[in-house]
Amino acid sequence: MKDSLYRVLWKAIPTRGVSRITGAFAKHPISKKVIPSYINHFQIELEPVKKPLDQFDSLLDFFVRELKPEARPIEAGADQVVSPVDGAVSQIGVIQEGSCVYAKGKEYSLAELLGNDPQYVKKFQGGKFVTLYLSPRDYHRIHMPVEGDIEGYAYLPGPLYPVNPLGMRLFPELFAVNERLVTYVRSSAGLVAVVKVGATNVGSIKVTYDEVSTNKGHRENKQVRYQEEPHLTKGDELGRFEFGSTVILLFEPNRIEWTIPEEIGTQVIMGKSIAKIVE
Repeated sequence: MKDSLYRVLWKAIPTRGVSRITGAFAKHPISKKVIPSYINHFQIELEPVKKPLDQFDSLLDFFVRELKPEARPIEAGADQVVSPVDGAVSQIGVIQEGSCVYAKGKEYSLAELLGNDPQYVKKFQGGKFVTLYLSPRDYHRIHMPVEGDIEGYAYLPGPLYPVNPLGMRLFPELFAVNERLVTYVRSSAGLVAVVKVGATNVGSIKVTYDEVSTNKGHRENKQVRYQEEPHLTKGDELGRFEFGSTVILLFEPNRIEWTIPEEIGTQVIMGKSIAKIVE
């Protein structure tokens, strides 16, 4: 009964508008005063950060901070798939019967996650997936897990419910309804989908390969396929969260083997191996 009430209340909240307001404050110079408290509260390590603390213009500027190149070396080897983010594994497994697991005994639809695009849904049936959660203390830029060509992307507008245990309990379909941006990469690992999922207070999701930015009031799905496909190297910056959320990686069947423990809570570091490409 209580969960049903919370669900109704969350549905009544204009989460996209609230997130835009949060984003506007975080971009304002006055938010710079919050940075020291933010660092202390989340115990953020400053040594890897590229520029001095007094050079950040706003809280958002700090949130999307760039790191020193040597802080995140990229795993060598053409057969290595690296983590695109700093974060933790919240789920890992096989896409079975068109569904991905988000908690024990609970699933969401692959088709809905990808905006019901049959071309891509078919490719990932029976493949592998990993869900990576970025906490507020983590580095929030997203990088290429493999070298490849950007085949296209799907922008799927939606609400911005919280991506946390409460949100996932209230909204079993959370990852398949929240606003998200899916990047499709053609690589030696086959087709790889990098799904960037928005959440409450995520001002927007941005990518480096196109002028696309989420949470701008759009209501219709947008599918883009490139004639001239942008090429990015493994470890290149792919995008960023303006306040954090979740990245889901999808792989075709029989393309990769995990090199990390298949356990919830496994910590991952951007640039470190998470899988090996199977020839």
